[in-house]
Amino acid sequence: MSRDIQLKERWEQLVKLLSDQFSQGEDLDLDAIIYLIGVQELGKIHREFKKDEKLNLMHIAICRLLEPYGFYEFDYFDQDGWPHYIVKEELPALKAGEQSVLMKEAIVTYFLEKELID
Repeated sequence: MSRDIQLKERWEQLVKLLSDQFSQGEDLDLDAIIYLIGVQELGKIHREFKKDEKLNLMHIAICRLLEPYGFYEFDYFDQDGWPHYIVKEELPALKAGEQSVLMKEAIVTYFLEKELID
């Protein structure tokens, strides 16, 4: 099976699983899944977040997702428990479609590591 087909199948499996669990079956988009990963990484699941905190959660998720690719490295947790990352390598200039594929690949890898999908 080609890598692209496998990624597509795993992505669809993941979207269905998360959508069923978090949105009553309405498909979550890429940004919503990134947000959920940010909440998971912060570890404060049962609380409301302000708008700026939601953006910070997405930033945490992106850093965590791209860490294995060498773009970010975990640095420390602040006094409020928020993780901070340092930039190791600037992201290359990617077209929107290429960014989407990179993020989907990183998200699938994240959930494979968490053993939520296979």
